[in-house]
Amino acid sequence: MNSFEIRKKFFDFFEQNNHTYVKSSSLIPAQDPTLLFTNAGMNQFKDLFLSKEKRSYTRAVSIQKCIRAGGKHNDLENVGFTKRHLTFFEMMGNFSFSDYFKNEAINYAWDFLTKWLNLPKEKLYASVYHKDDESYEIWNKSIGLPDNRIYRLGEADNFWQMGDTGPCGPCSEIYIDRGNNFGCQESKCAPGCNCDRFLEIWNLVFMQYDRQVDGELKPLKSTGVDTGMGLERLCSIIQNKDSVYETDLFMPIINKIEELTRIEYNNSLDNIK
Repeated sequence: MNSFEIRKKFFDFFEQNNHTYVKSSSLIPAQDPTLLFTNAGMNQFKDLFLSKEKRSYTRAVSIQKCIRAGGKHNDLENVGFTKRHLTFFEMMGNFSFSDYFKNEAINYAWDFLTKWLNLPKEKLYASVYHKDDESYEIWNKSIGLPDNRIYRLGEADNFWQMGDTGPCGPCSEIYIDRGNNFGCQESKCAPGCNCDRFLEIWNLVFMQYDRQVDGELKPLKSTGVDTGMGLERLCSIIQNKDSVYETDLFMPIINKIEELTRIEYNNSLDNIK
């Protein structure tokens, strides 16, 4: 399945579930002095989560162009050292504004991954914020994920916010186990490890708070959902590629560079031939 087909399936799935398609916004956030570049799909919906704006829809789906090369979410230092990090990438996301919450968000994600993309259920893992018993119960009781494939992680892994201030909340991440060949070979390797074995593919953020300048978490007037899934990472899984750079999103560019430079690309990323 190529990247165009994956995009279409994503939009089709959520549009069939009453989500309105919203096109990617500019990489330069409009009227938001807290960000230099758009770093997440929810940036253009910030005022909706803060109840400062109303639109004709309460559910949305988008694939947002993002840059993470500084600020709170900086992936620059990881590029070239892992097989999954990029500074520019496209974030697939579904959103709820005072509509559905944790149960629907988790079930939508599971259905899309396992029924529409046919990812193997036995290789999927979930993490939840360590204080979020509700999400844990949904994964365990509603989805049927066994206890040993649900991990409780701390704020660094499972509490998300776009910047130092603004809408935020606990999150639940979905990982796929790529096997020992991708791992750090540690016996305790698990979701949350920095190696490439357990690849995080989707982050489901449950918007509940507005982080103030002094760090206070002020409850939002109404809850919402903000999810983000890297298109490039998903393509690497669907296309059975070791690295995001080997997908059809990058290889045509790499092939042209090989042709022009007469230098062969080495997919180990360690060096070039």
